[in-house]
Amino acid sequence: MLPSVSVVSACPVFCRVYTPDHSYVTIRSRLSCRVGEILALVREKLQYSEDQPVLPGNLILVAVTSAGEKAVFRPSDEAVFTTLGVNTHLFTCEPSELDSLLPLPEEIHWTPGDSKLHDMSAEEVANQLVAFDWELFSCVHEVEFVCYVFHGEQSRWRPLNLELVLQRCSEVQHWVATEILQCQSLPKRVQLLRKFIKIAALCKQQQDLLSFLAVVLGLDNPAVSRLRLTWEGLPGKFRKQFQQFESVADPSRNHKSYRDLITSLRPPLIPFTPLLLKDLTFLHESCKTFHGELVNFEKMHKVAEMVRIIRRYRSSQLAMDTETSPSHLQTKAYVRQLQVIDNQNLLFDMSCKLEPKDT
Repeated sequence: MLPSVSVVSACPVFCRVYTPDHSYVTIRSRLSCRVGEILALVREKLQYSEDQPVLPGNLILVAVTSAGEKAVFRPSDEAVFTTLGVNTHLFTCEPSELDSLLPLPEEIHWTPGDSKLHDMSAEEVANQLVAFDWELFSCVHEVEFVCYVFHGEQSRWRPLNLELVLQRCSEVQHWVATEILQCQSLPKRVQLLRKFIKIAALCKQQQDLLSFLAVVLGLDNPAVSRLRLTWEGLPGKFRKQFQQFESVADPSRNHKSYRDLITSLRPPLIPFTPLLLKDLTFLHESCKTFHGELVNFEKMHKVAEMVRIIRRYRSSQLAMDTETSPSHLQTKAYVRQLQVIDNQNLLFDMSCKLEPKDT
């Protein structure tokens, strides 16, 4: 179990930690690092910073979302990097400064502009999405799924790799909405819509159901789906194809369409991870683990079967593209560092400016 867990948790990460005035220090840490260690690294950096002539007193570490919500970490908390949502940043301050913390300016205000995606092929973007998803999914040990559902906050160690996969799923959904809503030109917006539907089709073809459904759900974001003029500009062929994709994402009859699809596929494949967790959660909460002092072996057998299914998805290796052309590397960097807006109110405001409600 340890190799696939420790490979990621021991990896060094570079992270910006912001101060109340939005200046920041960059620290090098481990993914599984404790908050107390992070604060020690920050304090050391601040000690030599020209922007901080006076060394602060008692520091706390705070996660601040783009909506302004704050979560204060305890010094003993571990692996906080994996708990950060899309556009959630780490801040450090003294306890008295907590109320003054604000999101970064670029998360509150947006700048319209052309997407880099216009210059990239759908095939290359889809290939990079699949490759990155496979890397993330391959690092998740089956036990992480069980610990995530059965132990939650009380687990002795955090399912770091699984949390990264869930973050990625959310990130891709917001990326789709962000790219479309930042595009001011109606014809170019229609082009982006076509490209995303093609990307979804290619991900499905390569059996990456994580990015496939994330893109579909991103296009179903209310801020995107309300763009009547944009959708009307889409050729009928693409509208019909997207309707088929929506049917796969349809949760009715216990996600029957999705389950029929994944049953028909052969490994290797990348499942839609949130639904795996939903199934495990239902199994856990609907059946007692113990009957008195006796273990519920029927429940354990069902859990073991789900673990075997997850293992089966990775029973063979996914063929990875090793091309190193400049355009390939550019697309790879773009896909792994998606710039997104996750504030739904802001996305809806952007949508209404593109196509006001009375159009």
